Amino acid sequence: MEYRRLGKTGLKVSEISLGSWLTTAGYVEKENAEASINKAFDLGINFFDTANVYMRGEAEKVVGGVLKDYQRDSYVLATKAFWPMGEGPNDRGLSRKHVIEQCNASLQRLGLDYVDIFYCHRYDKETPLEETLRAIDDLIRHGKVLYAGVSEWTAEQISEAVHLADKKLLDRIVVSQPQYNMFERYIEKEVIPVSEKHGIGQVVWSPLAQGVLTGKYKIGEEAPKGSRAADENSKKAISRHLTDEKLQKVEQLKGIAAETGISAAQLALAWILRQENVSSAIVGASSPDQLEETVKASGIKLSSETLENIENILQN
Repeated sequence: MEYRRLGKTGLKVSEISLGSWLTTAGYVEKENAEASINKAFDLGINFFDTANVYMRGEAEKVVGGVLKDYQRDSYVLATKAFWPMGEGPNDRGLSRKHVIEQCNASLQRLGLDYVDIFYCHRYDKETPLEETLRAIDDLIRHGKVLYAGVSEWTAEQISEAVHLADKKLLDRIVVSQPQYNMFERYIEKEVIPVSEKHGIGQVVWSPLAQGVLTGKYKIGEEAPKGSRAADENSKKAISRHLTDEKLQKVEQLKGIAAETGISAAQLALAWILRQENVSSAIVGASSPDQLEETVKASGIKLSSETLENIENILQN
């Protein structure tokens, strides 16, 4: 496993990190989820991602339950707040009340004194940005959070937050968590350039397009048993990638991977890690064995010819 700096901070995270969105607490058996976290440690992963909204806090409980057996300084842990956690009018968003209450609730579920990264899970148009930034700055000053991050914020929103933090002498955002894969490339145009300018690193989610880029799905065939597309809970998130056009491209990409001597999943992850601004790619695992293959993408350098061939497939 190779490690990269989180943006321009001194924090180093594994190029491959383990998430818990569709693979913990309800979607995958608890035993498999716990075994995957332990396996991740064995393979050199030091970066784990979760959120309060994942199964309404149950994912945090599973992750925290496993991490308690490891030294706190041996891993980097991120959680988030924004989405509804109750039916009340203040049980959502990025108000000072919701941010601080949800951070405290997450720490309780995780069984920890602090999290390394606390993300604003989306941008909140109903809350003044300064209110949100001050709340997170206070969490940092009280030692409950070490670094501030955002998820799926636009380049304009990121810039506004950076300039406001500088003006008010608040802790800056240091990490952005957008979706990024061969089929979702919107961050390349504005988010990455703005982030590079301000020293913000990307920690990307869905790098394998919900598993489609692994090549497991075939045109005209039923989804493999046990896959996300075959599961009622998770198939909605993957359905938009299961078009004939995209599956044809995946077949072509599998050919390039074979010529390179790697798997389709490793090719997709190495393609993402070609971006210097990407600090880590978050993968999921329904079983520990899946991690054995994906972590091997760390350190793979694709040739300019291979990258050109990939681009031709994606653009046609």
